[in-house]
Amino acid sequence: MSLTTPDAHRLLVPVRLDVERWATRRIRRRVLAVVHTVTAGQRLLEAVQLLEGEARVQVFFTQAPDVFNHGVDSFLEQLGGLVLPWHQAVQLPFDLALAAAHGGLHELHAPVVVLPHGAGHNKLVPGGHRGRQVTGRGVYGLNRQWLIQDGRVVPESIVLAHHEELTRLGRECPEALPVAEVVGDPCFDRISVSLPLRALYREALGVRTRQQLVLACSTWGPGSLLGQEWELLERLVDELPREDFRVAVLLHPHVWNAHGEWQVRSWLAALGRSGLLVISQYADWVGALVAADHIVGDHGSVSLYGAMTGAPVLLGHVPEDTLDPGSPAAELASIAPRLHPGRPLSRQLARSAAAYRKERYQQVAARITSEPGQFAVRMRALIYRKLRLRAPAVRPRTDHAALPVVVRHDERGIA
Repeated sequence: MSLTTPDAHRLLVPVRLDVERWATRRIRRRVLAVVHTVTAGQRLLEAVQLLEGEARVQVFFTQAPDVFNHGVDSFLEQLGGLVLPWHQAVQLPFDLALAAAHGGLHELHAPVVVLPHGAGHNKLVPGGHRGRQVTGRGVYGLNRQWLIQDGRVVPESIVLAHHEELTRLGRECPEALPVAEVVGDPCFDRISVSLPLRALYREALGVRTRQQLVLACSTWGPGSLLGQEWELLERLVDELPREDFRVAVLLHPHVWNAHGEWQVRSWLAALGRSGLLVISQYADWVGALVAADHIVGDHGSVSLYGAMTGAPVLLGHVPEDTLDPGSPAAELASIAPRLHPGRPLSRQLARSAAAYRKERYQQVAARITSEPGQFAVRMRALIYRKLRLRAPAVRPRTDHAALPVVVRHDERGIA
């Protein structure tokens, strides 16, 4: 999907200099949504949708360079937005740019607002600058490696979910403190308003009243839950009695897009026909998380959000050098029981449930955001302030999650 003709450098409506001759609606501000990955794109939609109904603003999208770029073009095509090629996006001025990752942002001609693309800032990355590794590790999204370019702070605003992240940002990159703003967490808010609808999400997944739903949540990479033990899914399906359990899997979009959707569907086809519920990467994952009775996860954001739901979390191997010791994800890792590959899974789930302490999980969940229920209000106020426009008088609302959607498998393993 592109705004270009066969002449790749020709600009069409509504980015031409003579746009008023061609455009049906006259706009006052132009916003660029910079989509590095599918995960980043999903988070950006939480912000872009706050401009719904705003006739003074035109939103453009662009696919920014990233190692996990695969799948972004399909994501944007399904979205139906106006997509500018990256080489054009970096040549044009915009009134505001929104991003949920950092690559290439210094090339833009716009004030940039950067959001986290997960549950806060938990991940450690090698130190250094743009590929030049040095001793030590920094917190992704808070360290100088990504925030500073040519001696200046690249983002005009850095969105944070919790006040304690200001302290961590001050340690990592004190120059960026003046542009940091505590706004909240959109996924936290959507989970909160979705919890009362838990029965609907369970029904959508085909979970019967007396069954327990076990949700396996895997982030990406060799240190992830399935990167360590892909066979875990087969064990969950084979070992847990079907009259008592349903098993679902929620994969990070990077898993789908690094290996290809066809390949992941092919790998999971036989398990899908045996009862495994594979949550579609295009679906809203919040409903599946809310529906779960047990969460088997790792150091990814979904497991951390699981601390909100009342379900006990059983963690696979957590590579300790990947988590900031001061992060909420590290705190969850310190209290959640560990998964033991050689032990019966039903017993491990029972012990995890017996060891569950609601107050400890609530303590972890409270560290996700210090502004519960406030993301939509605060983020919209930030966007309109940067656009120098008066915000609508109607207060934005947080909607509950859509019903979860699972991948369907035919006899050949192709949905």
